Amino acid sequence: MKKKNLDLDKPFGKLRRVKDFLPAPDELSIPEETAKVTIHLRKSDIDFFKNLAKKHHAKYQKIIRELLSTYTTHYSRV
Repeated sequence: MKKKNLDLDKPFGKLRRVKDFLPAPDELSIPEETAKVTIHLRKSDIDFFKNLAKKHHAKYQKIIRELLSTYTTHYSRV
């Protein structure tokens, strides 16, 4: 008898179709109104966010925006 190599990365057994539950692409990111600002920050703070962004392959400005948004969302509920 021939021995089969089982590839664990592929599905096995009886397969069934699953209903599509993912949102449409235009529903993934809801654009919000934004405003440009100029702000003076400590160089050490900017360096911190730049290093963090490099580590996670992201943009440091986006990390700062998310941090501010999380903070304001949390404290606006209080």
